[in-house]
Amino acid sequence: MTSSLLNQPLLVLTNVPQQALADAMARQLVEQGLAACVNILPPVASIYRWQGQVEQASEIPLLIKTTQARYQELEQAILQAHPYEVPEIVALPLAAGLPAYLAWMQHETARPLQA
Repeated sequence: MTSSLLNQPLLVLTNVPQQALADAMARQLVEQGLAACVNILPPVASIYRWQGQVEQASEIPLLIKTTQARYQELEQAILQAHPYEVPEIVALPLAAGLPAYLAWMQHETARPLQA
């Protein structure tokens, strides 16, 4: 993958069932350099089909700002911390943004992972 593709800024979305998990996951991702920033949104009602049944749950959405270079590690960190069998993990490429903000995102996620 070329350097410019690795630097591609991403917005990653996931939902978690509890506020404490949202707080802990957001802090972990930022501390490890996998995310520049995580926005924790207010709880939302999610309605979805799971194993043939229509379900409804209250979930806390996380908006995770990262880069393509960190995506695989970020995905693994979410999977390890997440209680769902199949959590929502969706990455959207950012087509544009304030150059200074995008540079900050790249800088914050370019560091080697901390132990």
